[in-house]
Amino acid sequence: MGLFSRDGSDERVMIFIDGNNLYHSLKHVMGRTNLDFQEFSNRLVKGRHLMRVYYYNAPLNRDDDEEKYRMQQSFFDSLDTVPYLTKKFGRLEKRLVRQNLPDGTFVSVPTYVEKGVDTFIVIDMLSHAYKDNFDTAILVSGDEDFAVMVENVKDLGKHVEVANLGGSYVLRQAADKYILIDRDFLDGIQQPDRNERQERNAANQ
Repeated sequence: MGLFSRDGSDERVMIFIDGNNLYHSLKHVMGRTNLDFQEFSNRLVKGRHLMRVYYYNAPLNRDDDEEKYRMQQSFFDSLDTVPYLTKKFGRLEKRLVRQNLPDGTFVSVPTYVEKGVDTFIVIDMLSHAYKDNFDTAILVSGDEDFAVMVENVKDLGKHVEVANLGGSYVLRQAADKYILIDRDFLDGIQQPDRNERQERNAANQ
């Protein structure tokens, strides 16, 4: 592999987006979740050569909430318009979680656990690094579990940047570069959520 400049247009970049982690971070920190993913990727890459964007998530179960399922599928379909973006899906597994009540009794509450997504991210980043398909990987996640993977990708001679809204300190420290996704970074590329659009439309009538 030849030498390259970190800021040069010849630097090959791949982006790996932990979709569920990004969604919940945006919802918690920013209060809105919609993004222009093409412009989001452009801001991460900053003029370098984008090879591909990988987006990972787990589809909701249709039988649990038809409306939320349709909205999520509509969002997934919209990603097909983003150049060089590939979607990869894991699955959701239902589990019963015990919750204690004030009277000393407990109830079993169903919850969902994402399966397969983290494995896809680890395999893809390591595989593409080994195949020399990128010079720099940008991991969009705040999950501390990826810190070991980041170190392994670096050991293969690659640079790794981590971008999140203030996730794991350990993950940030493992990266060669940390990109804070804050209000300034997102300015102009966060689209209004559905409820906000409806409120604006009602106000303009």
